[in-house]
Amino acid sequence: MNPFVLVGIGGAVGAMARYTTARLLERELVDTLSVNVLGSVLLGLLVTAPAGDAVALAAGTGFCGAFTTFSSFAVETVQLAGDGELRTAALYAGGMFAAALVGVLIGGTLGGAL
Repeated sequence: MNPFVLVGIGGAVGAMARYTTARLLERELVDTLSVNVLGSVLLGLLVTAPAGDAVALAAGTGFCGAFTTFSSFAVETVQLAGDGELRTAALYAGGMFAAALVGVLIGGTLGGAL
């Protein structure tokens, strides 16, 4: 299958999953944290599991690329800081970074076991 189609299909599904997660959680910081950590687990799994190129393009580049959101994380962090909540902004940024790294480690461990 054409690589652009694989990325497009994965991206469409990832964007819808991102939107659905936001609607279900209805908490701005929590939904961003959730999708970024879940996406990190999935991408960690994909890079270590014996998945083919098509799966990597659709699930990794497409789905994870659309499901996770660095831009929302950046905007939320800057908004917190702009509102004078510097401690919360720092905890949010540090917590997001740490949680995403742990997610990649968990996914990588799971993928390596396959």
